[in-house]
Amino acid sequence: MKILNFTTGQEETSVRIDRYLAEKCPEFSRSYLQKLLKEQAVSVNGKPVKANYKIQPETEICLEIPDMEPLDIKPEAIPLDILYEDDYLLVVNKPKGMVVHPAAGHTEGTLVNAVMAHCGNRLSGINGVLRPGIVHRIDKDTTGALLICKEDSVHRDLAEQLKEHSIKRRYRAIVAGNLKDDEGTVEGPIGRHPTDRKKMAINNKNGKPAVTHYKVLERFGQYTYIECRLETGRTHQIRVHMTSIGHPLLGDTVYGSSKNPFHLQGQTLHAMVLGFVHPVTGEYMEFTAPLPEYFVKLLEKLRK
Repeated sequence: MKILNFTTGQEETSVRIDRYLAEKCPEFSRSYLQKLLKEQAVSVNGKPVKANYKIQPETEICLEIPDMEPLDIKPEAIPLDILYEDDYLLVVNKPKGMVVHPAAGHTEGTLVNAVMAHCGNRLSGINGVLRPGIVHRIDKDTTGALLICKEDSVHRDLAEQLKEHSIKRRYRAIVAGNLKDDEGTVEGPIGRHPTDRKKMAINNKNGKPAVTHYKVLERFGQYTYIECRLETGRTHQIRVHMTSIGHPLLGDTVYGSSKNPFHLQGQTLHAMVLGFVHPVTGEYMEFTAPLPEYFVKLLEKLRK
C-alpha cells in the first residue's frame, strides 16, 4: 500500500475533497478517487470522509492507495495501429467504434484488451485494474492518437504534462453550419448536464474550466471543416463547446441534431496531432494520425 499525505493551505476551502484530490493527483481518475473515498481510504485529521466532504484550511489529508490487484480483464489479439513504440510508452491510432477501457458489464473488445495482448504485463497500473496504461481518453466514436504507458513513473510524468497543458493536441472536425470567423476561442466550464447525467454541458456552477481554440480549414456552405486546439481536456469538450456556439459536430446525435444525413457512426472528430516531451529521454516528440477513410471520403463528398 502507498500512502500520500497533503496539508491544505490557507486559501483552500469549501472545495469537495474528490475534486481537491483529482487536482493534486492527476495520475488518478476522479472516479477511482471516489471509489477510494467510498472504501474509507481517505481521512481528514485521522477520520474517514465521503466524496462530498468540503476541505478546510490547514487540515491533514491522508490518501491510502491499495496495491495493484491482478487484472480481471483478458488480453485480446486485436490488431493495433501503432504510430510509435519504445520500452516506456506507445502511441496508437484508435479506430472508430472502439471503447478505450473496460467498464462494468463491458470487458471485451476495448483498446485496453488489445494493448494488454500486445504489451503483456508491461503496463502502468496507476489508473486501476480497468485502465492499465491509460493516461487520457477519447470517445468511442472519436478516432486518432492516444498515449499508452508501460511504467508508472512515465505515466506520472505524462499526467503532469497533461495537467500543465503542455501536451500538444490538435483535432480535426466537421461541424454543422458556416462559422462566421476564420478563427476563434470557446471558453466555458464543463461539467455534468444538470438533468441528463449521461451528457456533459457548460456548467458555470459545478464545471471545470475549459478552453477550445478553433481554426477554419475549409468551408462547404452548410458545413465547415475545422482544426481544434485544446488547452484543457474535459470530457466531450470539443463536442460541448462547438454545440454551445451553434455548430455541433456532424454526426453527433447526442449534442447535435438527431438527423444524420450522411449515415455516420457518431461524431466526425479525429485526434490528429499529439506532441509531448518524452519522460525518459527529455526529447520532444510529435505524431500525426492520418485521417480515417470515412473522414477522407466525407470530405471528398462535401467538396463536390
